[in-house]
Amino acid sequence: MRVRCVLLFGTIFMKYCNVIFCFVLIGSLILPCDADHLVLMSPHSDEIQNEFESAFVAFYQKATGRDVQVEWLDIGGGTSSILRYIKSEFGRSPEGIGIDIFWGGGTAPYVDLSERGLCHAYRLPDALLQRLPAQVGGVPLCDSAYRWYGTTLSGFGIVYNRRVLEILNLPIPKTWADLGAPELFSWVGSGDPRKSGSVHMAYELILQAYGWEKGWEVMTTMGANVRNFGASGSYAPKEVAVGEVAYGLSIDFYAWAQAAEVGDDYVGFVMPDNLTIVNPDGIAILKGAPNLEVAQAFLEFVMSDAGQKLWFLKKGSPGGPVNKQLNRFTVLPDLYTRYRDDAAVKLNPFEWRSDLIYDAERGSGRWRVLNDLIGVMIIDSHRALQAAWKDAMKDGVSKEERRALAAVPVSEDEALALAQAWDDAEVRNRTMAAWTDFARAKYGTHDMPWSVRFINAMTLIFPLGIAACVVAYLWRLQVR
Repeated sequence: MRVRCVLLFGTIFMKYCNVIFCFVLIGSLILPCDADHLVLMSPHSDEIQNEFESAFVAFYQKATGRDVQVEWLDIGGGTSSILRYIKSEFGRSPEGIGIDIFWGGGTAPYVDLSERGLCHAYRLPDALLQRLPAQVGGVPLCDSAYRWYGTTLSGFGIVYNRRVLEILNLPIPKTWADLGAPELFSWVGSGDPRKSGSVHMAYELILQAYGWEKGWEVMTTMGANVRNFGASGSYAPKEVAVGEVAYGLSIDFYAWAQAAEVGDDYVGFVMPDNLTIVNPDGIAILKGAPNLEVAQAFLEFVMSDAGQKLWFLKKGSPGGPVNKQLNRFTVLPDLYTRYRDDAAVKLNPFEWRSDLIYDAERGSGRWRVLNDLIGVMIIDSHRALQAAWKDAMKDGVSKEERRALAAVPVSEDEALALAQAWDDAEVRNRTMAAWTDFARAKYGTHDMPWSVRFINAMTLIFPLGIAACVVAYLWRLQVR
């Protein structure tokens, strides 16, 4: 009898435990749905996303008493890919695309989206606006109608490997044009401007600094010296850090990240005097944002001390990043003085001067056309360009040869005019086909020099060899 009672009690207890467990499980699934949500798209790195997400979650909970779930939509690719996606989605759904915030990638994409009426205007509180300068180096830090804001600043320049320069007896670069010297053949690295907004910005700056014709000469000769065009803005700085190339186009924080990793003795960074600028990195609430109040709270957080200190303080400093030092500028000038001892970045961009006045309207207006023109003339025709460049080097590259190699099929005004019709697929395809014919005729038919073929082959074979070794090692472990 006693045994039967124990069994009966045990059965009832287990039954109630199962019921309680089900309620707990259901509750755990339901409760998160009560949290507020925020949906973002950004080309920012995982390190930036993680630091800002964790800090914002804590900030939001303290300010509102509510939890918030942050979702980062990833479609692959950089700023250019994200911008195409956003515009394409608004083409299908004009009133909103289920995304609250677009963040990162310079200012040109935000000028473009604002002009198309795809940004939701939001005026920050006066206390924040009064601390935010109207511009830096002639470049606006926010839209006059408050449709976008600059959240941090980026400088563009040249990253270089000090040890490689010493071994090869190559000079420290001072200008963009220095990267077009014939002796630098295959020692320059670059990302693809069609895939990276920061790389695109470097090319745009070259055009604005030198003018259309001279700018194309600088970009073409530099492009002929590029070993490979990577898919991201971080590609060239990483290649420089390991000595695969000696020089690379880079945004400041990618260069500083590599210098912090391998040491200042190995990696240097220069911003060419009067040939570059510091440029804001934008943020905007998109039209039809499904979580508008949360998006506004996130925008205020990013622009406040709490968000700005994440950019430029040292890792572990009070209010600074927790897991990864970001090495970026703040857009609030007073923070440079208040947190001088804890700053990871010692340069104050508001004290830096350049004679170059950047034309943001021109840059954003021709963004896509310029990407495609660079793609056809330099990147997709890279093998032919390299062969023609090597052929010209045989007797010394003359000014006439430089100009001939750098010729483009459109003037600056014609490129701007094309931008108005670039959404028309037929116009774009027909024009790019004509450009391709122009490039083939310009570079001619040259046999690829054995040195170029060897370098290209080694660039392909080396990583494949490493991958094969890893696969073989893992296979051996599995067999054991």
